[in-house]
Amino acid sequence: MAQPMFDADALIAMFQTASARQGAQLKKAVADTTLAALQGRELTLKNIRGVARQVADAASTGLAKNVSAGVDPEALLDKAVAGLDEALLKAVEAQRTTLATLAAQGADLHDKHLGKALADLEKLEDGLFSAVKKAAAGAGGPMAAAWAPVLEKMQAGGTAAGAQATAAAAQFEQMAEQMQQSMRSTRAASMKAAQALAESYAAMASGVLLGMSEALQAGSAAKKAPRK
Repeated sequence: MAQPMFDADALIAMFQTASARQGAQLKKAVADTTLAALQGRELTLKNIRGVARQVADAASTGLAKNVSAGVDPEALLDKAVAGLDEALLKAVEAQRTTLATLAAQGADLHDKHLGKALADLEKLEDGLFSAVKKAAAGAGGPMAAAWAPVLEKMQAGGTAAGAQATAAAAQFEQMAEQMQQSMRSTRAASMKAAQALAESYAAMASGVLLGMSEALQAGSAAKKAPRK
């Protein structure tokens, strides 16, 4: 397994000793841990997916060792997913703000780097689902059974981060298209102006030639005029 992107042992210990009443604390711990892990690396879909997978793995590992009375693994896994969703919602907002800033500065949203960022936003929810599914598949036994309804709920209702990411991607795709149309219009106007100048070239040249001829004729007339 890849080196954890955060203190996995601390999160495992928290889930291992959690009671049924500590759901809110677990949600906050997962959100804070996920954000801290993401802040330490580039905000790419690959890194987001990797962090989500490792956080979900830690939750599974801790809960599998939890022997506290009255603990409902499914309920606590729900809190873990809610914490992931909360953190990724902030990650989406960070990306939206960054893209808006770059667009305001005139950046081309069809640039390959920004185009990839938009594509990553569109795939964010699928990436989260994939990460959690892999964690559930790797859990095995009772934990896999506890993950099953959590996964069903995720797929049926979606996530807040996924919805926000899709909306942001659609917004910037539309903005990119508008910018491209504007650039095309500007280029078209420039080409039209250049064409108009080109079409008037012959007339302009005739005028220049006429002016030159008149100047020559005036000079010749001045030479031929008798001296007094």
